[in-house]
Amino acid sequence: MSVVPGPEAEAAVAAARAASGPWRLPAGVRNFVRTREVGLVLVAVVIGLLSGLLVAIIWRASEFAHAVLFSIPFGTRLSANGVIPWQRIVLVPLCGGLLLAVISAFYVQRFKGQLADAIEANALYGGRVSMRGSLLISLQTLLSNGCGASVGLEAGYTQICAAFSSQIGKRLAARRADMRLLVACGAAGAISAAFTAPLAGAFFAFEVVLGAYTAASLVPVIASSVAAWLVMRQLVRPSFLIVPGVPSPVSVEMIGQIMAIGVLGALFSIVVMLAVAFSERAFQRISVLRGALRFVLGALLLSGLAMLTPTVLGSGHGAMQILLLSNPTWLMLVTTLLLKTAASAISLGAGYRGGLFFASLMLGALIGQLYSTVLGPIFPMFALQPGTAAVAGMVAVATGVLGAPFSMICLALELTGDFSVTVGGVVAASVSAMIVRELFGYSFATWRFHLRGEAIRGPQDIGWVDQICAVTLMRTDFDTARADLPLAEAQKLFPPGRIKHLVLLDAEGRYAGVVGAPDVHDIDATEGATLASVAQQHDQFLFPGTSIRNMLAAFDRGEVDILVVIDNAQDRRVVGTVSEAHVLRTYSTELERRNQELYFR
Repeated sequence: MSVVPGPEAEAAVAAARAASGPWRLPAGVRNFVRTREVGLVLVAVVIGLLSGLLVAIIWRASEFAHAVLFSIPFGTRLSANGVIPWQRIVLVPLCGGLLLAVISAFYVQRFKGQLADAIEANALYGGRVSMRGSLLISLQTLLSNGCGASVGLEAGYTQICAAFSSQIGKRLAARRADMRLLVACGAAGAISAAFTAPLAGAFFAFEVVLGAYTAASLVPVIASSVAAWLVMRQLVRPSFLIVPGVPSPVSVEMIGQIMAIGVLGALFSIVVMLAVAFSERAFQRISVLRGALRFVLGALLLSGLAMLTPTVLGSGHGAMQILLLSNPTWLMLVTTLLLKTAASAISLGAGYRGGLFFASLMLGALIGQLYSTVLGPIFPMFALQPGTAAVAGMVAVATGVLGAPFSMICLALELTGDFSVTVGGVVAASVSAMIVRELFGYSFATWRFHLRGEAIRGPQDIGWVDQICAVTLMRTDFDTARADLPLAEAQKLFPPGRIKHLVLLDAEGRYAGVVGAPDVHDIDATEGATLASVAQQHDQFLFPGTSIRNMLAAFDRGEVDILVVIDNAQDRRVVGTVSEAHVLRTYSTELERRNQELYFR
């Protein structure tokens, strides 16, 4: 006889399925992707196609927002429009800031812990990116850029593409290494579509999101990047940059000047990152600024700068192209450079969501043009052609901000198609990367992690280390004894060879130290002597959540081979013991496993 389940049973089954995780693709598909490299490549192609579509949608949405809100022709760049009604310059950023304040007040706290970007997710969470948090970040980025904030859309592009990639990986039950690789494929597709530069997108994924280049990851990342590029070419057909003039030929003088531009670009990229950090601290320290007031002040400051020149609005694509083609004076270049830097710092400090990738390209181009404009009349025979200098400056500043020299070199090649300009990009990127690494030590993304207190220096996978903690390594079958137990009686109860260590407890059951077996029997049991008299490590212990990295440091500091795990510092109830040998063996095994996952599938 069959039994028809009631509503309660159906609800219980649905709850069990929801608790078990997201639905998965059929087992045959999952096994094909997990065991065959071609399966992973096919998934990467799907991710690339989806990434190109998502970037095209956000791109068009931003153009539509600029056209409607700022009353400019559809399809034109916001920063390239010299005439925008002042009322819109004032009201649009203000209204956009108020809307972002409402979103932050009602939703950001609810999604706390789900707002990790692709770099943080790959470094700490094994490539698991929250879809809800990513949708919120992408919406905030689109609203920020759409209302004229001086931020780029690349943060939104990368976030949403990485989120969809992570969701696909979850449906495939992908391994940790494969999940990180799929997130990198999504980021590669996003940058490739944004700049119509597949090589730059691929190396961006290797350097910024994945943290390593391996032969096993090459084909999937390239496949995703090329697929996204093809989709973007068909749907949008963007023209990112036109470099005027004849490139300067490769020579000793050219290389020397490129190195000088690389130094200037590196120093200026550090100034930009410090300016953003200063702006964030300044907005946070003003106690009266809470919620909407922070966005209001930022919008008013941004509008004031935009009243001087609309080139500070948006990411700056159009303004950079106009400045490259119009042969501006040094005064205009300096003014635009300072105002754009201030606008980007204010926008990010006030809470507008976005990135510095696009802005760093414009600022770098201005640095290069300024170098050529100032030195051209003084040394007309040796000065770099403005287009070559602009590309070198663009590569230098963007390398300093992003920490991705190969990505910027590829971008220079794909934007210009000229070998001599690419040689200049190689030199500028190398000089800038070395100087920023020596003087500052961070890229913009990792610098912001540092300001938040995160121990992240890049996208390399360190999350697995923090997942191994004392509670996962401890043994619970340890021997205990009362600290006031007479030593003579302890020698009878625990003969040699029976135990290695004794965990001592006081009269109330709290941790009171550790005694090794040799210490129990190597001392004559005088009258009145107790185990407490030979106890050690009274104040050396671990907590259940202590990471394996901190455990190894504790063993080194205490110069011991076993540590006790207690529940908390107040109760001091012993829950287990951990040996140094077991910790080292586990760490080396896991490290070898991660290396195998990195280089082999």
